[in-house]
This record gives sequence, C-alpha cells and structure tokens, in this order.
Amino acid sequence: MRAIIPVAGFGSRLKPHTYSIPKVLLNVGGKPIIGHIVEKLLGEGIHKATFVIGHLGDMIKEYITTTYPELKADFVEQKEMHGLGHAIFTAIPTFDEKEIFIILGDTIFDVNLKEVFKNKRTSLGVKTVEDPSRFGVAVCENNRIIQLIEKPKTPISRLALVGLYYISDSSKLVRALHELIEKDIRTKGELQLTDALQIMIESGEDIATFPVDGWYDCGKPETLLSTNRYILEKDATHIELRNVVINHPVYIAESAIIENSIIGPFTTISEGCVIKDSIIRNSILGTGAKVEKAMLDHSLVGNSTIIKGSYKRLNAGDSSEIEFY
Repeated sequence: MRAIIPVAGFGSRLKPHTYSIPKVLLNVGGKPIIGHIVEKLLGEGIHKATFVIGHLGDMIKEYITTTYPELKADFVEQKEMHGLGHAIFTAIPTFDEKEIFIILGDTIFDVNLKEVFKNKRTSLGVKTVEDPSRFGVAVCENNRIIQLIEKPKTPISRLALVGLYYISDSSKLVRALHELIEKDIRTKGELQLTDALQIMIESGEDIATFPVDGWYDCGKPETLLSTNRYILEKDATHIELRNVVINHPVYIAESAIIENSIIGPFTTISEGCVIKDSIIRNSILGTGAKVEKAMLDHSLVGNSTIIKGSYKRLNAGDSSEIEFY
C-alpha cells in the first residue's frame, strides 16, 4: 500500500510561523506534525509514501529523507493550488499500488487502520461534528455512502470527512480524477477530492465509512495547542531539573537549558531552547527559542525567537488593584 500525503498548502491560518517553515514541520508534542503521521503509517506497515509538496517543499523533503530512511518516499510538486482533488491528481504518476491511503498532512489521528484495511473496501474516515458546513460530509444508508457534499450550506449530514481515505482500487480514483479535471468540476472554485469520490459513487463504487474519534487538527493556533495537549497526555517526558518546577505533562528536549523557571502543564520545549526566570504553560516553543523573565500561556513561539521581559518594582498600598498587560 502507498500513502498519499498532500502537504503543499501555505498554512495561512498559522502565520507568521508558516512564512519561514512549512505548517507540517511545526513542532507538536516533541516532533513535527508530519513526523507523528509518518510514524503512525510505519507502525501500520505502510512503507511507501508520496508527498505532494509546494510552499517550502525542500524543507519537507530534507526532513523526511533524513529522519525516515526506512520510508520509500516520493515527492511531487503541486505548482498551482487548485484544491485537494488537484493535489491527488498531481500524485497519480507515483501510484504503483492497487491500494492507497490518503491522509491530510495537518491531521494527527488515532485509529486502528488494520481493521479498516483488512476489509478491502474503499472507506472514508468520519466524525460527527456540530458544524458540518466547514467540512465535506457523507450521507449514508446501511453503512454505505450514497452522497458526498463539500461544505454544505444546509446541514444534510453531521458526518464530516476528517481527511483519511482508504481506496481499495486506485485505478477507479484515477479515472474519477481525470473526469474531474477534464470537465473542470469545481466546488467553491476548487477541484475537490470529495467530488472525485462522488463520481466513483455514481459509477457504482461501494464506499463505506469508518469512525475516527481520535482526530486532531493542527491547522490553527488553538487546534495546534489542543493537539499538543492531547499528545502530551498520552506520551510526555518525565524529568526533574534543578531549580525548575515542572508541572506535568510536558515535553522537554534533552538539549534545552532551563533555569529558575516553572514549566507546564501541557508545554513543549524543543531542541536548543534556553529558558531563564520564566513561567511557561500551555505553550509550544520552537527550536532554539530563548525566553527570559517572561510569563507565557497558550503561546506559540517560533524557531530562534528571543523573548525578554522584565521584573516590576511596586510599592502598592492597601486595597490596590494592579493589572499588567
């Protein structure tokens, strides 16, 4: 089986971080987002993957090839952003397996894929959501999808597609993608994978769903931090440092230097960070960040960023009320 992982997006909702680093290389829970995905795939026995790259794609290629030499990785460039369907179409020349598994590059997931794959039936990962208008949704009868709609204006279904697509026969998807491109079928101005899958359904393909309760989006600052929290709750480092109070769970890289500080809970400290006289919680610090005399909460600090605060001197009388911003 081959995994297809589109990672060409600009990550506009995570600016300014994504000006200089691809979204999928942002650290969450101790490693880049894409690292969690690749390790999950390797654990499920998938050792081939195609990465559809674009913005800062060379950085993704370097990370994958140096960190995961056991993965047979191919890289194709999506030169123009015409939607997810177009991204998968770009990857067609690398389809050398009948079965493929498509996963969005900004999605960390926790689901037993072996149970999905063993049935040899095209299946899409779904989760019940309150606001289906932000997603592609599936309308089902007897565990069979009868209709797929991208970002519906009326709530005809609350089963949202969460970015996991198992295709049992890739040739059928290839034909549907070619039809999508040739007829220029667009939804909201883009060539959507959802529409290609709908073409497959209309051609008689039997497509099922599988539940994905463990689905963690990394597309916005608030969801990146909540995903960081989830990962740390499952797999955090447990270390003690002199003159440092650690409120677990946290991830602290071995090369980080921390002095006279309070760290955590739910905080990721990356390689090469230097933290002195600070309080940091519910935050992610990128590689080489330096923080001194600061209090951070629900914060994202980029690579090699320097943050310096200062202590205040007060002479406050009775019944005073003082707020610092």
